Amino acid sequence: MAIIWLKLKTFNKNNMKKLLVICGLLFSVVTFANAQQGGQGGPGRRMQATPEERVKQLDEKIKLTDEQKTKATEVYTAAAAEQKKMMEEMQAGGDRSGMREKMMKMTADTDTKINAFLTEDQKKAYKTWQDEVKAAREKMMKERQQGGGGTK
Repeated sequence: MAIIWLKLKTFNKNNMKKLLVICGLLFSVVTFANAQQGGQGGPGRRMQATPEERVKQLDEKIKLTDEQKTKATEVYTAAAAEQKKMMEEMQAGGDRSGMREKMMKMTADTDTKINAFLTEDQKKAYKTWQDEVKAAREKMMKERQQGGGGTK
């Protein structure tokens, strides 16, 4: 009886070791595959704010009326749809430099549409905010080019 119990105990330890090795390998493969894809919002992949999130940010910066929030949501929703379409075209083998020009034009058009329904004070605050965002973006790009990556 003691021999059978001893064999079962050894059998379970061996199986447990094998199971742990298999789990470790599986975890490593999943982690590696996720890293190759950039992860959800990870390095190399930037999550775009939704139109609603963009309106919320804008409202925090320049205090929009309800009517302005509705208009801004419409503008940002249309821009997001256009941007998605452009990204799909680019992924299908489109011209990157041409796409960059289109995106810059679309951004300028979006800004023009937003400015159309802002008051003069809001326009000033919007311009200041955009300048801050642009400076931060340029700083981040400069750090990336220097190998800093922006994460420390």
